[in-house]
Amino acid sequence: MHRSYQPFKPVTNRFLQQRWDQSDYENHRSKVSSALPAVDTRGIRTPAHIQLKLKKFQLQDERLSVVDRDNRLLASKLADIVCSKGLVDHRNQYQLKSLNANKRRQELLLVSHQNQAIYQRITSRQSEYRRRLWLDDWERTERRLDGISRYPKAPADKQRSHRKVEFAAVERSEPSTSSSNSNTESTDRET
Repeated sequence: MHRSYQPFKPVTNRFLQQRWDQSDYENHRSKVSSALPAVDTRGIRTPAHIQLKLKKFQLQDERLSVVDRDNRLLASKLADIVCSKGLVDHRNQYQLKSLNANKRRQELLLVSHQNQAIYQRITSRQSEYRRRLWLDDWERTERRLDGISRYPKAPADKQRSHRKVEFAAVERSEPSTSSSNSNTESTDRET
């Protein structure tokens, strides 16, 4: 009984209901298999010039022609080697030649001669600066400044020359000498 057909609804004849359900199912499957989509999802057709890609074929042909030419060259070289006596020319006895070496050498000589001439002119020339005249002129200027200034420089320079300056970095092992110097400075100022 459990292996017999069990319909969803109560029926009077199970055998007939099974055949009807089976025919309905097959009819449904045939409709599903033959159904067409309501939305067109096929997309656009690819244009012919994109499918063929003529430029790619042209580049490929050029590459193949280059390879064929190189192969022919190699084959001809191999044929020459086979036809020769089998000696290998492996020595490179070529001398390096420069087409403008002579001109560059001449230009270098010309520049070196010009530099030598400039050096000779510089070393043979006497100095045009007259240092002695400048010092005399400066001394005259200082004398004029001392003459017109209210406080001349000469006494202040003399006082400053006797002073001793002590820095913090110097060791203070002789504090008495520095204090005696300061005492003498103070007496010099009073006089």
